[in-house]
Amino acid sequence: MTGIRVLGGAVERGEQVLTPDALEFVAKLHRSFAATRDELIARRADRGPLGFLAETADVREGEWQVAPAPEPLRDRRVEITGPTERKMAINALNSGAKVWLADLEDANTPHWRNVVSGQVNLYDAARGDISHTSPEGKRYELAEGPRPAIVVRPRGWHLPERGIEVEGRPAIGALVDFGLHFFHNGALGRPYYYLPKLESYLEARLWNDVFTFAQAELGIAQGTIRATVLIETIPAAFQMEEILHELREHASGLNAGRWDYLFSVIKYFRDAGREAVLPDRNAITMTAPFMRAYTELLVRTCHKRGAFAIGGMAAFIPNRRDPEVTGRALAKVREDKTREAGDGFDGSWVAHPDLVPVCREVFDARLGTRPNQLDVTRNEVSVTASQLLDFASAGGSATAAGLRSAVDVGVRYLLSWLGGNGAAAIHDLMEDAATAEISRSQLWQWVHNGVVLEDGTPVTAELVRGVLAEVRAELAGAGASEHLDVAVELFDRVALADDFVDFLTLPAYRHIA
Repeated sequence: MTGIRVLGGAVERGEQVLTPDALEFVAKLHRSFAATRDELIARRADRGPLGFLAETADVREGEWQVAPAPEPLRDRRVEITGPTERKMAINALNSGAKVWLADLEDANTPHWRNVVSGQVNLYDAARGDISHTSPEGKRYELAEGPRPAIVVRPRGWHLPERGIEVEGRPAIGALVDFGLHFFHNGALGRPYYYLPKLESYLEARLWNDVFTFAQAELGIAQGTIRATVLIETIPAAFQMEEILHELREHASGLNAGRWDYLFSVIKYFRDAGREAVLPDRNAITMTAPFMRAYTELLVRTCHKRGAFAIGGMAAFIPNRRDPEVTGRALAKVREDKTREAGDGFDGSWVAHPDLVPVCREVFDARLGTRPNQLDVTRNEVSVTASQLLDFASAGGSATAAGLRSAVDVGVRYLLSWLGGNGAAAIHDLMEDAATAEISRSQLWQWVHNGVVLEDGTPVTAELVRGVLAEVRAELAGAGASEHLDVAVELFDRVALADDFVDFLTLPAYRHIA
């Protein structure tokens, strides 16, 4: 190997995935594409006016389709998401879902052990040979019968990987995640991926170039790789067709990543004045006009181009000890999935195996014997830039309860993340990094735009820090000592510092091994 070093420590079976050939493949990806990635990340700092691009009008007006989907991805009516931790991987594969989104991104803390063991678990899962025995002696094995297609979500372009150094710099996390997985599993014939955090069609073009290079390098037929793109940034909402066009040989669909989308809206318009301020997170529903514009445009775009439209996350964790709470939550999940199915989505996400039957039942009722809704073209949908940017349509207000919830959930999530768990059960919801990003960015926006709470209280840094101290005391009293000081300090920094931090995971990454 030349120019690549493994700096992370030993991980069980790590030598099986960190082979010299696999690492050299990652190094080739890095040498070929790191400079373009760096340039595109730098371009994100330009927050100019948003609108549909004049220079790509020919793409939007042209006649083209994405490549037909391979058989395992033609029916995606229910997808379960979760990290690649071994027990959760087995539960996902046994869940009855059509797709398992194996998450190396927002639901995963990039501790070196998680990065490597996640690849080990994906290696075994791809071969149908994965089992686990818990410390208590409980055995987890794959059930007989059909299993979900595995779709891997690598990290976004912005995140580094300190455990591997290429040409004297930390490797790019996305290329490590994709490179190791594709090298070991691509030849098995189902190298499927979810691409997160894209902000432009040029970033999609970069992924397409990576795919083309990787397939040629390993002698795998072009077009074998298939990618679904999460439309979870506000700039990408204006470039859906362009993103599909760039990936058309490898594209299989778009996903409505609703929580990160709200975070992106807040981040992009964080200092744009009161008219761009959003209310409490929980007050923003998917029926808000600006969110309806986003999802209806996504379905229309996908089906116009022969791609699948996948709906958003149902994050509720059923509580078997409280049937009443569970019943109300399941009714909301059913309502949400019914809306998505009626809008033409081909499937949707859930975070817990107990929600798979609910989502499947809703889409079964809509689809009948059809595998998808590509025939629902939504030709009547016509979305304007002003509709996508009509944030005032959310209604609602900023409240003291919403402020406290933002602090509480944000700190609790950081505690979990620093401890190595990126998929955190918080107040009966399965939360990932997107929740913490919304929480802290919303507080930053409120403080820096002079927002006044519903009860007349101005939102100031002092007010937020007072609530932060209360939450810290509450968590300390409940026994949360390890990582608590770091979590509180991190939350203070990313929510209240004068300069807005693009992603909270970047400063948080410095505190993990």
